[in-house]
Amino acid sequence: MVDTQLSLRSLLDDVTSFPTNPPSLFLDLEGDNLGRHGSISIISLFDAPRNTVYLVDVHCLSGEAFTITNHNVSFKTILESSTIPKVFFDVRNGSDALFNLYQVSLNGVKDIQLMELGCRPGPESSKKYVADLAKCVAKSSAISDPQKEEWQRVKQDAARLFDAQKRGFRHIFRKRPLASEIEQFCIQNVIVLPGLHDVYDAKLCRPSEKFWQVQVQQATKDRIKLSQTLQEQDGSKTLGPWSEWEIEQAVEEWNEDVMFNAMHEDEEEDWNEDLLQNIMNGDCDDCDESDDYKDSARDCIGWEEDMLENGEQFD
Repeated sequence: MVDTQLSLRSLLDDVTSFPTNPPSLFLDLEGDNLGRHGSISIISLFDAPRNTVYLVDVHCLSGEAFTITNHNVSFKTILESSTIPKVFFDVRNGSDALFNLYQVSLNGVKDIQLMELGCRPGPESSKKYVADLAKCVAKSSAISDPQKEEWQRVKQDAARLFDAQKRGFRHIFRKRPLASEIEQFCIQNVIVLPGLHDVYDAKLCRPSEKFWQVQVQQATKDRIKLSQTLQEQDGSKTLGPWSEWEIEQAVEEWNEDVMFNAMHEDEEEDWNEDLLQNIMNGDCDDCDESDDYKDSARDCIGWEEDMLENGEQFD
């Protein structure tokens, strides 16, 4: 439980040394009416390399949860970094709350819900609706059947408390200490995410799925951008981001780009040969030595700070 400045600084010290490829951080947010008109009470953060779940108590820490620093790194720094991947399941409400309540602009996000939709087999019509977390766990998670049953039991235990809240026991995520059922609920929502991510990421990384990999990346950015607008998010959240017509149009444009690139492949090869010859002759001033080590999160943050100081831009 991260509910003091000291424990938060310890968390920051831990998570800035993790590798960024594959992703190490898996997050989920809970609160009363999570979004711009509600609150954030708990951020569950699963540090996959250490197999450790941190429950960041935003209800207790308030804005300090995002602004307290350790070695010039804050939780806000990590959440806003474009080079430190953060994995969510349906980022929409969490992004809405983070941006509108604490001015945290999420970046570097992978959304497992959209990843599942992108690699779902079948015709365009099969991608009309997104799946919820329970369905993804039941269908795609590699955990055993007894573990799935236990996962479902924890959800049911928490659901009974949610029902009690509707009958008058309000602000269940604000009650301290956290009820054990709620604590387990927060934990289990993130510990299943790495396995799901690996399943869907492996499918999207196939050469034949490059189109959907790009579509999922753009749809994730669009989700975050929409959550940061002044306009309320309308419509059903069960609908996917692409209609059948939009998919057909995107596929047509994609195929045109592929054909164009194929037609100019010879020109690209000639350019690469010229560049290679310059490298061999020592005439390439812009060529850097390749790195053979994995970057840590702290390395990524340092690079971003240097770029900002130099007035450089990055996505």
